[in-house]
Amino acid sequence: MKIHLNGVTQEISQGVAQLADMLGLQLHNEGLTIDVIQEEGPLKVSLSEGQGRIQYQNKIHFYRALGLFVEHAKESDSFEVTEQPRFDFNGTMLDVSRNGVMTTDTIKQFIRYMAVMGLNGLMMYTEDTYEVEELPYFGYMRGRYTVEELRDCDDYADMFGIEMIPCIQTLGHLPHALKWDYASQIKDHNDILLPSEPKTYEFIEQMIGTAAKTFRSKRIHIGMDEAFQVGLGRYLREHGFRDRFEIMNEHVSKVLEITNKYELHPMIWSDMYFNLLANDYQGHLYNPNANFSDENMDKIPEGVQFVYWDYGKGDEASYEKIYDMHLKFGSLPIFAGGIHMWNSIVPNYGKTWTISHPALRAAKNKGLKEVFSTAWGDNGNETNHLVILAGLQLFAEHGYGDDVDDEHLTKRLKACTGLDLFEPLVSLKYMDEVPGVDEGNHWMANTSKFLLWQDLMIGLFDGHIGAETESMLPGYYAEMEKKWCRCKETMPTPFHELFACYEKLAAVLSVKSTLGVRIKRHYDAKQLGELTSIVSDELPKLISLVEELRLANRKIWMLTYKAFGWEVLDIRYGGLKARIQSAGDRILDYVEGRVSTLEELDAERLIFDQSGVPTAPLNVNATYQSIVTANALV
Repeated sequence: MKIHLNGVTQEISQGVAQLADMLGLQLHNEGLTIDVIQEEGPLKVSLSEGQGRIQYQNKIHFYRALGLFVEHAKESDSFEVTEQPRFDFNGTMLDVSRNGVMTTDTIKQFIRYMAVMGLNGLMMYTEDTYEVEELPYFGYMRGRYTVEELRDCDDYADMFGIEMIPCIQTLGHLPHALKWDYASQIKDHNDILLPSEPKTYEFIEQMIGTAAKTFRSKRIHIGMDEAFQVGLGRYLREHGFRDRFEIMNEHVSKVLEITNKYELHPMIWSDMYFNLLANDYQGHLYNPNANFSDENMDKIPEGVQFVYWDYGKGDEASYEKIYDMHLKFGSLPIFAGGIHMWNSIVPNYGKTWTISHPALRAAKNKGLKEVFSTAWGDNGNETNHLVILAGLQLFAEHGYGDDVDDEHLTKRLKACTGLDLFEPLVSLKYMDEVPGVDEGNHWMANTSKFLLWQDLMIGLFDGHIGAETESMLPGYYAEMEKKWCRCKETMPTPFHELFACYEKLAAVLSVKSTLGVRIKRHYDAKQLGELTSIVSDELPKLISLVEELRLANRKIWMLTYKAFGWEVLDIRYGGLKARIQSAGDRILDYVEGRVSTLEELDAERLIFDQSGVPTAPLNVNATYQSIVTANALV
């Protein structure tokens, strides 16, 4: 589509040029003329009698409006669309601390998508994956960003009206930063800083000072979540037991002195205050019975925003109750939801949809002004961040309207990316949400992960595979393999490579998902011929398929992330192939009479022991460490 934009700044023209290929646009003096007007009020786009018009308030609204104009112009030669932004800040936090450190090109790709979606906030969650000049071991060999890399991304985001907010940790979640000897005097626990220690605050100032000179935003997220053991490690030995609510308040106060020095406006996660003020622990972080008395609230330092993160509630009333409790802090909370992609190989869009719609409706009901999604990479960042685009679209559409359904999201995601991505991305959930997993996968079963990594001879999850499941899984994953093969052929780089990786994963699972169960059954029945056939025919094929998967996974990783961190997955794949080879060797030793029994196969297969999860056959969520062995990896 050829267009001529009348009344835009040079900066807007530069931004449009960055989006032209994605939107299928060509800027041309003889193209369709679109008058562009910046003024307060809702964003409006219209086309009538060959004359286009875009009205916008902030830069980000222009780019969303441009996407809307292109979308509707492809369908009609006359239209008028008006949208009223529901949030002042709406964006995402991308985890780059769990091995997958996005390249700056990938960050910029996300920025372009976000611009057309109308999302105006971006945080890169960096525990230690950013350069701190005074600390050479901070982020060492972890793919840390240089100041110049982050400034480049910040400049790029600002061109579109997207605020990049530094996002660091100043209490917990610092295991990699604190594992080196330089940090020996500032550790309370292996991942928690030591409150009250002067060297701790020198360290924190080095982190905050780096962030202050890197980003143009005067806001900063300083973390402080899930530090449940604070005051109970070295602090306890040196100072004796103290009320940890007091310790937390003192620590927050000292960190705020630093942010004030750099004229920054900090935000922290709010869960620690709910935890520390709860007398009746109920198994969840945001206890509605936490003691939020006026006396306690008066003790919490002023000058900080609180971020309420919640990735699990399925009804508006539950969110609204916690939103209301946050008002006791003296300001509206910022809400952080989750696009579930962590501790898995595929996204869990069943749960993402179940929790996000009510959370965002409740946020609008309560008048919240700021929201963002999180995309964590826990346990090795095995799921590529590209899969979250459908979830980002959901947050965007809730930010500009009220009626958000899959049909609307399908159209909008295509308009914002130029690709038919919605159905393929959301359908990835079925790699985990197989028959035998509750619909919607609320318990976050990571079926494809534990079926991939579990050991053929030890089979810690084979107790969940009954006869019906065993007969279903190979064919199920064979159909998934065909689906992703068809899908990849319609996609450009990097989505071609993304779905090629899932094609190879499905191919592996079509062979491996029930192979351990069959091996044990043949062993128990002393069916030596069947065991021999498995060793000679199936195991070599499986090793070959695993290698194809490793190479496909490596390709999409190197297209989107820095090389650091991939070595972890190489080690996992190498271990998997070695254990398949060992399985063959052990079985042949038995078949050929060199050993009289195989202890691993004699052992009874128990259900994987986990608390609080219903007993649907495959409702299992486990980390790599607990999937591959019941022994210690370190």
